[in-house]
Amino acid sequence: MDSQSSHVVDISTAVISGKESHKQANSGELALQYHPLNQIVESPGHLLLFKLWQREEDLHGRRAAALEARMDAAKRAVFHLSCLFLAFHGLSFMLLFNASVAGASCHGWWLPCSLSLTTSLAVTVAVQAVVHTYWRISRRLQREREDGRALARCVRELRMKGADFDLSKEPQKSSKRMKSSSVEVKWRPLAWCSRNLITICLLSVAGILFPAFRFVLCS
Repeated sequence: MDSQSSHVVDISTAVISGKESHKQANSGELALQYHPLNQIVESPGHLLLFKLWQREEDLHGRRAAALEARMDAAKRAVFHLSCLFLAFHGLSFMLLFNASVAGASCHGWWLPCSLSLTTSLAVTVAVQAVVHTYWRISRRLQREREDGRALARCVRELRMKGADFDLSKEPQKSSKRMKSSSVEVKWRPLAWCSRNLITICLLSVAGILFPAFRFVLCS
């Protein structure tokens, strides 16, 4: 009798555990069915939009990486031109100093000074062109990053909402003009000076070296 009761208890426990596992399996299937990613897969429109936005997000990342590489190349170009500028004037100053020690005439002072000024202007124009390109690329990179962030927000919202996401929604372009025009006019000269600081320094050095060469030759 005891053995029969124990068998009955074991069978009832197994049935209960089987029902619980079946309920858990059904709840797991329901959770997967209503998961946002599963809803996106089952909806052709949402799936197409998801793939398009992922592809566009990847393109934004690649374009941003390419722009960063161009900015690094521009930095190296400015550094090399600045080193060339300083090396040329250092060598010129040393040669003129040796000529003045050797007793060279002061009548031809305008020739080395003109050569120095012409070279300085040529290098400065080249540096300014590279600097202008650098800041133009920097603005493009900033726009690419802002568009990429807006697109990433939309992709994240699509993943969270699933089929409830509005297909007519587009990534919002950020409006950057937060300051008033008076503040922009007030800070614009300072911003221009900070962006063209290297060009200003090169022009200042050229302006100082022009009379310095004449002083070295004629002193």
